[in-house]
Amino acid sequence: MDIIIKDLKKTFGEKLAVDIPELTIHSGELLGLVGNNGAGKSTLFRLILDLIKADTGTVHMKGTDVEINVAETEVWKDWTGAFVDESFLIDYLTPDEYFQFIARLTDTSDEQLQEFLAQYQHFMADELAGQKKLIRTLSAGNKQKVGIMAAMLLRPKVLILDEPFNFLDPSSQNAIKHLLKKYNEETGATILVSSHNLQHTVDISERIVLLEHGKVIHDIDNKEKQAQDILENYFEIND
Repeated sequence: MDIIIKDLKKTFGEKLAVDIPELTIHSGELLGLVGNNGAGKSTLFRLILDLIKADTGTVHMKGTDVEINVAETEVWKDWTGAFVDESFLIDYLTPDEYFQFIARLTDTSDEQLQEFLAQYQHFMADELAGQKKLIRTLSAGNKQKVGIMAAMLLRPKVLILDEPFNFLDPSSQNAIKHLLKKYNEETGATILVSSHNLQHTVDISERIVLLEHGKVIHDIDNKEKQAQDILENYFEIND
């Protein structure tokens, strides 16, 4: 599923948050989005997900037999999974209750849900499934895990994760790297991941887009992991 961005602009008061004349994320790409705080990464994701309205411009999703304007229809929600922040969670539920709620929304059977959870048993590390803790009482890292898993439960064609490595311990960071790469390879899904962690982003992404002040500064082919030096030099110079 391609994501096609044209003339996309968003301001908050006098602050320019996003200004992207043209950007296409190709179907099946695992794309990393990097940039300093305030670069516009989260705002761009929120625009793609129609959580906020653009001042100008469009976001289209295009498959082999469909092309839609995200702002004009909700059809895209059927094949899109995302976790941007804790507001995506229902914090008065337990993780099990939340996964069951998402399963009902997506017509996922109990058997399919259990098969899904079994695949992620290592990632959950016996801290989520079968526990009676409400989501609001979980650590920030475990909330992050719940959100990521819920986003993947639909087996989406488009998966968008904002700072998925935040709050996770090293073992869980490595686990989510492997999960995302495996999911991309097995399903051909288009995956967008933003992160401040350059090493993790370089490790998993075949293409990396660097944003600063809402603008695309670099669009790097990273199939041979050549982005590391470019990014390190950029941030060293602009530190």
